[in-house]
Amino acid sequence: MNTMNSSITSEASPQDEATVPVPESKPTDTVIEEGKTVGKPYSDDAKFKLRDVEVFYGESRAIKKISLDIARNEVIAFIGPSGCGKSTFLRCLNRMNDSIDICRVKGSLQLDDQDIYDSKRDVVELRARVGMVFQKPNPFPKSIYDNVAYGPRIHGLANRKSDLDEIVENSLRKAGLWEEVKDRLDATATGMSGGQQQRLCIARAIAVSPEVVLMDEPCSALDPIATAKVEELIAELSESYTIVIVTHSMQQAARVSHRTAYFHLGHLVEVNETNKVFTSPEHELTESYITGRFG
Repeated sequence: MNTMNSSITSEASPQDEATVPVPESKPTDTVIEEGKTVGKPYSDDAKFKLRDVEVFYGESRAIKKISLDIARNEVIAFIGPSGCGKSTFLRCLNRMNDSIDICRVKGSLQLDDQDIYDSKRDVVELRARVGMVFQKPNPFPKSIYDNVAYGPRIHGLANRKSDLDEIVENSLRKAGLWEEVKDRLDATATGMSGGQQQRLCIARAIAVSPEVVLMDEPCSALDPIATAKVEELIAELSESYTIVIVTHSMQQAARVSHRTAYFHLGHLVEVNETNKVFTSPEHELTESYITGRFG
């Protein structure tokens, strides 16, 4: 199927804080070769170029020499058992792991051939380019309008009220919310349904005109109808944005992504076109996971 800036992301709820992956058992007869990923981990039109990435929590290594390209305007899904490093790796892409004192990131991580972890890099600017939507909807205790206008205001993207009105309307339209909320923009966002709140958070993320949207299990707290709306939205947004989604739902990965990446115990085991991953995976561990033998 073709389917926040720092101020926004820093206000994530405590439940959204990154946690150290929990080790799990793996089939004892399968050996994972560190740094080797089968399939198609690279792209001719890479938005991100990630090489030999390692992430440490203190002395514990959570990510083990992962190399991957993420292409422009693609939807790539990260799947794998709980604690395998999916969210940890995702958070490297806009330096969300910086907020964890014991976390260290090594390797080369480039966005448009520029080093994400350069000491001179403006993290505020990075997070405006690489927005994030969390697992649990986290609207600010403000009006619907002010939630979406928050980022453009602090980044000075609108000099006039009419300009801000246009950004808010366009963002809500892209998030498929405008017709539902246009007559109550002054209403408190926390009074919306869970699915509406999550789409509002997506509108808030894209209001600052990012190039990439990271989604960390965006539908895990939603009912099937709300999930379907978010999935439709992902397909539409992929025409304008690069989207990276972490999901525990293999069915969701199959529905929304162009490529799927399978993580296991901090390793990136396989990356391939989504249809191939789910119909003829190349690695034994990928096949074992998608067929339900473990995970």
